[in-house]
Amino acid sequence: DDLLLERHGGGARAGAARRGGAAAAADKEKTHTILESIDLSDGSDEDFALEDLPDDPDLLDDEEETLDDINRLVAEAKPQEEVAQGYQGGGDGHARVQQRPQVIDDFFRNFLIKHGMKRSLETFQTEWYELQQSGKFKDSELQVVPDIFTQNHGLHEEVVMLRGEVEKARAVASTAKQTWDKFRKERDFHRMHHRRVVQEKNKLIVDLRRLKKHYEQYEPTLTELKHKYEVAMKEKMLMRLERDRFLSKVETLQKQLSQVQADSKDDFAASQEQREQTSRRPKQAPWPSEDRTNPNANSNYEAARVEDLKKSQTFKGHQGAVSRIAFHPSIPVVATASDDGTWKMWSMTEGQLVLSGEGHKDWVSDVAFHPRGSLVATTSGDFTVKIWDVAKEKCKHTLTDHSQAVWSCAFHDLGDFLVTSSMDQTAKAFDMQSMKCRQTFRGHVDSVNYITFQPYSNVVLTASGDKTVSMWDLRTGLCVQTFYGHSNACNQAIFNKRGDTIASCDSDGIVKLWDVRVVSEYLQIATGQFPVNGAAFDRSGKVLALASGDASIKTFNVEERVFVANLEGHHDSVQDVAFEPTGDKYLVSASSDTTFSTWQ
Repeated sequence: DDLLLERHGGGARAGAARRGGAAAAADKEKTHTILESIDLSDGSDEDFALEDLPDDPDLLDDEEETLDDINRLVAEAKPQEEVAQGYQGGGDGHARVQQRPQVIDDFFRNFLIKHGMKRSLETFQTEWYELQQSGKFKDSELQVVPDIFTQNHGLHEEVVMLRGEVEKARAVASTAKQTWDKFRKERDFHRMHHRRVVQEKNKLIVDLRRLKKHYEQYEPTLTELKHKYEVAMKEKMLMRLERDRFLSKVETLQKQLSQVQADSKDDFAASQEQREQTSRRPKQAPWPSEDRTNPNANSNYEAARVEDLKKSQTFKGHQGAVSRIAFHPSIPVVATASDDGTWKMWSMTEGQLVLSGEGHKDWVSDVAFHPRGSLVATTSGDFTVKIWDVAKEKCKHTLTDHSQAVWSCAFHDLGDFLVTSSMDQTAKAFDMQSMKCRQTFRGHVDSVNYITFQPYSNVVLTASGDKTVSMWDLRTGLCVQTFYGHSNACNQAIFNKRGDTIASCDSDGIVKLWDVRVVSEYLQIATGQFPVNGAAFDRSGKVLALASGDASIKTFNVEERVFVANLEGHHDSVQDVAFEPTGDKYLVSASSDTTFSTWQ
């Protein structure tokens, strides 16, 4: 047997290492080179005398140092991955063989042995161990010799890492390109927006300059008109003072004349009046005839163009909410009733005050003109109804038949009867000649909020807080028909000019249209969550204007069943609305903001 020795230690075993290296090289080349021949006999060891050799401390220390050096070199030369695999290897129960990489000195020895350079090998061995024993080599210089696979593996990992970095750089570059494109688009957008703003600014500057020039042209005219106005006001004040002086003189003279006449005729007038009162009885007006025809029954007026209406003027003539508005039957005058306890008459469309009526002790709820225009009836929260003489500008009569607040009133088209509705759940008809109650309509179970006549007939229409609308016979006082369908208190119910359609509105914002001929509902209008306080038909009966609690006037075409326009301009709830009666030229609205407005 050949014994192959590998040297890892000191110089004591140099020859054995040389023999081991030569044997390894010869085995690699498939040749046999005998360095030293040792005969091993099969004889018994009993022929030799064995003696114990003393332990040499120096040799033991040297051997321990050599083992430490070998372990250290093996630990430094083995890669961490192979160490980990070595610990994990044996898991499947099979032994694994690993090849330990060559260190520097072994690499040179194998090279010299391979090429047969024996003298060079001896010289290298001598010098190498002398330098190693003297400590001139550093640990970093005793590394293993990297083979081609290790180098390729390291270069492959480096290439993979560099490719990953290249991909990351490409992704970053792509993201940067997208961001740059986005910023470029935003820059172009903002640049275009800036140009547009600059153009608009320049346009506004030009308009402002043009308006300034236009205003400068009107400045002298305005100054001249202001001067003329001041002169006219001074003249007006002087004329008013002079008029008051003459009126006071006339009043004084009239008082003196009246006093003189009263002294001479006082007794005669008193006796004559007493005889007349005893002999005269109040005359009662006859009930209106039923065979009269409605002149508007076959009329075909053009519908009011409410879509073109704009707010024209606003008049503030009361200290409280304006609850009702009514047109004079023949002249352009309107009357307004207010919660401040007064009613007033105004000329249209200038809005100049014509007459003011004061006498009620509580809010005034309604105002109505006599068909001939000479009388005005007002209802109030003080339980009374007052008849006013417009010509004499005073209250002619006060009706006190109701036991609670009176909400509404209306004159018959002949002017002989006045109907009123009250919170005492009744409606009454008064004779305008005798000033007495001729009929009481009982049947509602809640406040009667509104009352009116069917045009040119003896039928009375009432709207009540009991959610019903009823028709009554003026002569008999009986209920002719009751319309059910509202879910809340009815605030108002009106006829159109032809008298064949009723529009009723309630506190839920619902408006219902009823056909009187077939006694049924044919249209319902939902205006929203705010109550509808009043309604008005135009002359044609095709357009319906509604006074809404949301401070607007809503107009509908009931023939086409479409919403037309929403007129906004008041600051509080609109209480009433009315069309100009002669030609629907304009619309007047009354509001809780203490004003009434014209729309034309």
